Amino acid sequence: MPTPEQYDFVALGGGEAAKLLAWDLSSNHGKKCAVIEHGPISGACPTVACMPTKTLLHSAQLAHLARQVQASTPGAASGDFKADMAKVFARKQEVVDGMADLFLGLFAETKSELIRGHGELVGPKTISCNGRLLTAETVLINTGSKAFVDTSIPGLADAKPLTHVELLNITTLPSHLIILGGGYVGMEFAQAYARFGARVTVIERNSQVLNKEDSDVVTELTTILTREGVEFLTSTTVTNITGTSGSEITLTLSNSSSSSSSAGGPSTLRGSHLLVSAGRTPNTSGIGLTEAAGITLTATGHVAVDAQLRTSVPGVFAAGDCAGSPYFTHMGWDDYRVILGVLTGAPRERGTEGRQVPSVLFTSRELAHVGLREGEAREKGVKYRLVKAPMGAFLRTRALGETEGFAKALVEAEGERILGFTALGPGVGELLPVVQLVMKLGLSYKELVDLTIVHPTMSEGLVDLFRSVPPMSK
Repeated sequence: MPTPEQYDFVALGGGEAAKLLAWDLSSNHGKKCAVIEHGPISGACPTVACMPTKTLLHSAQLAHLARQVQASTPGAASGDFKADMAKVFARKQEVVDGMADLFLGLFAETKSELIRGHGELVGPKTISCNGRLLTAETVLINTGSKAFVDTSIPGLADAKPLTHVELLNITTLPSHLIILGGGYVGMEFAQAYARFGARVTVIERNSQVLNKEDSDVVTELTTILTREGVEFLTSTTVTNITGTSGSEITLTLSNSSSSSSSAGGPSTLRGSHLLVSAGRTPNTSGIGLTEAAGITLTATGHVAVDAQLRTSVPGVFAAGDCAGSPYFTHMGWDDYRVILGVLTGAPRERGTEGRQVPSVLFTSRELAHVGLREGEAREKGVKYRLVKAPMGAFLRTRALGETEGFAKALVEAEGERILGFTALGPGVGELLPVVQLVMKLGLSYKELVDLTIVHPTMSEGLVDLFRSVPPMSK
C-alpha cells in the first residue's frame, strides 16, 4: 500500500459544499485541500443539472416566442414549428464548458487540488484514489444523488430510459416524449420539449403532479402547460414497458381514479423517448462508508448527520443530497456555511435546524415558494390569515402580457409574522429574497407595506398584496 498523503481537508465528491470549502480553506485559511471527483467537474449543478437545464429552458422560451411571432405575422409559415436541437445542444454545451473552465480556474487560483478519479474510503478518514492514499484532519462526504429508476416496473430497465443527464445530450427532437413523474424535473422538461415542438405526456401516479404543492397552484400551472400542448395522466401507474427509448416504446397503464380527468384514459401509450423523473437516490453505496469507515447511514440510504452536518465518525462531515439536505444547490451552499462555521470556531447556533428552504420551479410561469404551504399549515394545525392576489395585480405582468397566475401569503392568525409565501408568475423567483428577509428577522408583514418600490417592477406587487392581509379576529 502507498504511504498516506496528509491533507488538512479532503472531500469525496465535488459538489457545491466540497468545492466551496476547499477554495475557502485553501485561500483564506492556508489549508492543504483536495477534492476527489470521478464525474462532472464541481458536481452535477453546473454541468448536468441546474445550469444546463436553465439554459435549455431559456432556449425553449425563445422557441415559444418565435412561434408566437410566426403566428402573428401575415404570410409566415404556419404552426409546424420545430426547434433545431443540435443548436440547442451546442448552446447548452457552451455554457457547460464555460462553467467547467471557471471552476478549473478557481481550483488553480486557490491552489486546492482537484483529483479526477473514483475515490473510496478505506478507513475512517482515509481515501483511496488512482493508486494514492489520502488522509486528512477533516473529511467531507459530498457525493450527491442520482435519478431513481424503478426497476420493479417490468421492462423499464430493458427500455434504456433517459434520465435528465441523457436528455440534456440528445441532438434530435423526440416525436413523443413520455415523462414518468411530475416533479420539478419532469415539469420543467415537459414544458421545454413541448415548446421545442415535441408531443409530451406526463404520467404521475399521484392524484396531481407536484404532489406537495397546494391544489390551486397545481391547477393553475397545469392549465398553462396543457394549453401549450402537455398532456397529463394522473393517478396513473405503469404496469409494463416494451421497446427501447430513442426508437419506439409502448407503456401499459393502469388508472386508479374513478373521478379524475385521466380516468378512462388510454390503456397503452406509445412514444419515441422515455424520461424517468421519479425522484432521486443518494450516492452512498460502493464507496466504503459503512464497511471501511464505520459511518452510519439512515434508513433511506443517506449519510446520518447532526444539525452541524457531522457524521457518526469524528472529523467526518457530509453535505448536500447524500446527507439528506433538501435537493437544491443553494442548500448545498448553505451546508458549506454550516461546516465552515464549525471548522473555523464560529458554528451557527442551530446549524441546519429551522433554516429557510426557498425553491423555484423554473417553468414559465415560475413557481416560487418559501415557508409553509396552506396544506402543510392545515396538517400541522397552524392557524393563519390568507391573502391572495391575481398576478394581474402585479402591474409589470400587464406590460409583459403574462398576467396568468397569482401570489398568496400566510400570515399569523394572531400576529404579524409571515408564515409562508407562494407565487406563480413571470420571474417571481426574484420576489423571494425580500419576503425571506422579513421572515428571517421575524418582522411584521407591514414592513413590506411601508416600502417604496420602483414602478413598474414585479416587487411592487408585494406592497399591494400585503396591504390586503385580513384583520385579526377580535
